[in-house]
Parts: sequence; structure tokens; C-alpha cells
Amino acid sequence: MNKLLTINNSTVGVILPDDSINKEEFDLQYDLNPERWEKAFGFLKNTDLKNMGKGRYELDGYDLFASIDEYTTKDEKDARYESHCLYADIQYVISGEERIGIVPLEKTVVTIPYDGEKDICFLDSETDLLHKADPSRYFIFFPNDAHKPCVRSGNNAPVRKVIIKVRIG
Repeated sequence: MNKLLTINNSTVGVILPDDSINKEEFDLQYDLNPERWEKAFGFLKNTDLKNMGKGRYELDGYDLFASIDEYTTKDEKDARYESHCLYADIQYVISGEERIGIVPLEKTVVTIPYDGEKDICFLDSETDLLHKADPSRYFIFFPNDAHKPCVRSGNNAPVRKVIIKVRIG
């Protein structure tokens, strides 16, 4: 059963799950830790994301935290694919618009090896499947999802985004 939620946040409106989300993997990870996922979705639903300050917010210590950031989007050639082993990313553009590249991990080549302290490795891919990211949808990336965030959509422009890290496994 698909457990992905449509979220109604009073300050940003209705937020739908993007079609790119691996629903089978989500259902598996949700069943392993439903309380983490419910807290993560509760944060998206009940938080005034537009007016929160930038920075890191502990939701459940090491298992669940959120970061709010503001940046200017990049040219595609300047953005990098990344992947994580310990956490799934829920990424939501609060304001602005960007494109996010998404490819299966097996279609990538490691360019900077995995850093266990930062839970990240950087990758390159010949395949670019870019998805529009805006305030109408959220994305979830699992360890097998290489993702390249922050790519400009049109001109380089400011974006405000929240990334929620959900420890998996």
C-alpha cells in the first residue's frame, strides 16, 4: 500500500509527492520506522516554513533533522549528483523553483568517494533526467537515488528549501 501523503501546510498550501519517488522503497522504509516518517511529514505540515530561520532543526536527534537553506540556483554544469547511505532526503522547495536531476545509482560514476562523517558521495552521470521542483511538490531520495539539486530553471534565481534527513534501515 502506498503511504505517501498529500500535505496541506497553512503557510505554503498543498504539497504533493513527486512522481519520481520510489514508492516501493518508501513503503518499505516507512514500515521500518513509521514514527520517523510521521514526524517528518508532521514537520512539513505544521511548520511555518516561509518564516523559519535558516539552519538546522533537531526533530529526533541523530534519527531525524531538518535544514532550511537559501541559495541561488546553479548552471547545470556546476551542479553535482550526490547520494547518501544513512539517510533518505525529503527535499521541498519552499519558494522559488529549481530542477533536480534524478538517476539510478547504477547509472553513475563516483567522482568524490563516500564521506561517512557527512554521509555523502558525489557522482557523475551521462544521463540527466531533470524534474521541476517548486512549492507544489516534495521529493524523497533514497540511497539508490542519485540526485543533482539546485539546477536553475530558466535564469539563476533565489530558492528557499528545506531538506529533512530521515535515518533509514
